[in-house]
Amino acid sequence: MRRTVTTPVNWQKSSFSGSGDGNACVEIANLHTRVAIRDSKDPTQGTVSFPPGAFSAFIKALKTES
Repeated sequence: MRRTVTTPVNWQKSSFSGSGDGNACVEIANLHTRVAIRDSKDPTQGTVSFPPGAFSAFIKALKTES
């Protein structure tokens, strides 16, 4: 599901964002009932959000693929 986050939130970048300005990664924000993700290189292009349980499963699947 694609949602646009319209409320101010505290976005966090991964510690694996790379050197320099750290824009080689994604950012996440906790929206209480959802976890939002956006591209740190182009944050105005929208977000994807998941319920917390689905976000955890998504991250687990990413780690399994590595």
